[in-house]
Amino acid sequence: MNRLKLAVVLVSLTAAVAQAASKGDWRSLLEKPDDWFRGGQGQRIVANVLSWQSPSGSWPKNLDPTAEPFSGDPRTLRGTFDNSATTDELRFLARAFRATQAERCREAFLKGVDHVLHAQYPTGGWPQFYPPDKQYHRYITFNDDTMVRLLDFVREVATKPENDFVDAGRRQAAQAAFERGIQCILKCQVVVHGTLTVWCAQHDEITLEPRPGRAYEQVSLSGAESVRILELLMNLDYPADEVIRAVDAGLAWFDAVRLTGIRIDKVNGDKVVVADPAAPPLWARFYEIGTNRPFFCGRDGVKKYRLAEIEAERRNGYAWYGEWGARLPPEYRQWKKRTK
Repeated sequence: MNRLKLAVVLVSLTAAVAQAASKGDWRSLLEKPDDWFRGGQGQRIVANVLSWQSPSGSWPKNLDPTAEPFSGDPRTLRGTFDNSATTDELRFLARAFRATQAERCREAFLKGVDHVLHAQYPTGGWPQFYPPDKQYHRYITFNDDTMVRLLDFVREVATKPENDFVDAGRRQAAQAAFERGIQCILKCQVVVHGTLTVWCAQHDEITLEPRPGRAYEQVSLSGAESVRILELLMNLDYPADEVIRAVDAGLAWFDAVRLTGIRIDKVNGDKVVVADPAAPPLWARFYEIGTNRPFFCGRDGVKKYRLAEIEAERRNGYAWYGEWGARLPPEYRQWKKRTK
């Protein structure tokens, strides 16, 4: 192979790896062999990821930190926990440290761990980023599974043998953070007329009451975020009675609010609800607390009860329906066998 062809191949491989990361496929990078992390390509990508870490220890969202190094003023970097940012980069750096023993990877990982631990509220939840602003970002953020991902991460820091390079004090702090987070989840579960239901996408960081997000994300019971919360609770070892009650109630709610006889189609690029008796069950993103009635909002924040009633931009630019709850029943059956 001549030099030109070799250069093209190397560029293509680098672009493929960067594209994988930009799509959120960090798993493929974590599965790279140790030699890859020690080699030229791995070292370049590690350096790029390190360059995007903010002074506080977090990473920005919606960009590919593997593609090229950050060349601006680090003080302008605004990290977040939203959209899988920060936790994915930290797992990657932990893997890089295990492969290379490079102290810069260890230091950056510990800095990120400290940031995650420091960002947790006394009530056990996390804001969308830290330090939070005074807008909805300050609320405990279940939206897009943010809090569940943070709890998964601190549990890994505390318990995974491959993270034994983390000192005992931090691992103990991570375990304590996980336990506070689980208690927060249990306390946030919405009670309606004396019955446990599920969760809102945001909860007050002090009172734990449901809170709105953006104008079109009003206070509700979430048919999307509540799935991952229940899966996390079902993944606990030796669940306490309060956890079992929470899961039983959550599954009962999902069964009660499933939507049958409809499907979502695209007609001339527009989402429409179509009657279809053979369609698999769907769940709405938002259910009205107290009535369990699905609702929808445009950017004006006005609640509507038909998808067709909100503007086309929001109708087509948001996940209003999904099959989110479909995976819960088989997981629940297996979990019930384990908890008997």
